[in-house]
Amino acid sequence: MAHLSYLGLLAACLCCTIPLDFVYASRVLARPASLLAAILPGFVVFLSWDLYAISRGQWTYDLRRMTGILLPGRLPLEEALFFVVIPLAAILTFEAVGRCQQRGAARRVAPRAAR
Repeated sequence: MAHLSYLGLLAACLCCTIPLDFVYASRVLARPASLLAAILPGFVVFLSWDLYAISRGQWTYDLRRMTGILLPGRLPLEEALFFVVIPLAAILTFEAVGRCQQRGAARRVAPRAAR
């Protein structure tokens, strides 16, 4: 199972953060164009950076921890997924925290307004 550890870690990140979109009604997943605009620039930059470093022999991966599926440029599938999953998890977490703060602020204001 060690060959799936990187993919498993990415799956765990998604399993922990996707529910936040529904629990806090942040609607991140309901806005795919905005989500793509947020993730795509980093994906392109870091994917390019990895491909460059791999081509020069400056960057390698422990393929024993991966599926072994290599994309063009010898980029492991998990590494390409990393550049989507981690920003998505960060955005979902950021939006959930923002919703929590809004709810907390509304609760603090509401009792004062009743006075």
